[in-house]
Amino acid sequence: MFNFNFTLPSTKRVGIDLGTANTLVYVVGEGIVLNEPTVVAVTAEENRVVAVGREAKEMLGRTPGNVTALRPLRNGVIADYTITEAMLSYFIDKVCGHARFFKPEVMVCIPSGVTQVERRAVLDATMSAGAKVAYLIDEPLAAAIGAKIPIAQAAGHMIVNIGGGSTESAVISLGGVVVHSSVRVAGNRVDEAIAAYVKKKFNLLIGDTTSEVIKIDIGNAVIDANAKKNASLRSMEVRGRDNITGLPRTIVLDELQVNEAIRPVLTDIIQGVKEVLEQCPPELASDIIDKGIVMSGGTSLLTNFDKLMTEMTGVPCHVADDALLCVARGTGVAMENIELYKRSISKK
Repeated sequence: MFNFNFTLPSTKRVGIDLGTANTLVYVVGEGIVLNEPTVVAVTAEENRVVAVGREAKEMLGRTPGNVTALRPLRNGVIADYTITEAMLSYFIDKVCGHARFFKPEVMVCIPSGVTQVERRAVLDATMSAGAKVAYLIDEPLAAAIGAKIPIAQAAGHMIVNIGGGSTESAVISLGGVVVHSSVRVAGNRVDEAIAAYVKKKFNLLIGDTTSEVIKIDIGNAVIDANAKKNASLRSMEVRGRDNITGLPRTIVLDELQVNEAIRPVLTDIIQGVKEVLEQCPPELASDIIDKGIVMSGGTSLLTNFDKLMTEMTGVPCHVADDALLCVARGTGVAMENIELYKRSISKK
């Protein structure tokens, strides 16, 4: 007798952290399988997608006239629907394979301050990109789950997720968001502040990619007094185009100058955190002072940012482990335990 003992492939369950700067994909049972920039390169005439992700990011600011590299999300929400759909479709195909037997179930996380229209746009784009069912989860909740905060307890926990396009601050208790604030100031605004400072002070034009490299290499939220005194500041060479002559030029930038450039943006981010603390019920406020604020997201990795936030809020702050991956991991975990978190999830 023939023994046909084969199993059909099951439906994949996928969690997507659709960020302004990076998109991360978590597959249930496999973990985080993809981490690529949220950038798409399209042709100018027929709007055809040429490249997505890392390949497209390398094209930013370097494309010929007939190709444009752009970020389809702005401030955490969809700015270009068609291109976002094409990008989601590309990421889902890459993770699940082109010739998939079943459509995957997909959960996408979005900023908590978005409108109903923006929510609907994400759901529709996810369905059009090839999902069987689409779920949405709020970013602070996903970040808290990913940072391993016990959100189901009857105690207040505060999470601040600082990404590329928006900063989400929220107090979470009993598995739900009690108070939240979403400010559309985050990592991208820090990059813009550096570029504006270099242009004003040195008359030098630099691109987004260069600004980001400066932020990562010598960005510092709090400059140590001893470092100032001993002049032991980190510095780097920056290349760009002279605003007056139009010719390429190199300057040297140190971390004190970068701090001067980014300080107002960091203050705006912390202002959003203060608003949440001001609205927080007294019982939960005492829990937060006890446990501190947990920071996640790529921008929270800026040197000494936790120190600055502790100084300005008076509440101890610490950066979560794997801060960059918290939201994606939390989205995946919520997808795995969908019954547990169903109060906090919207579905299509």
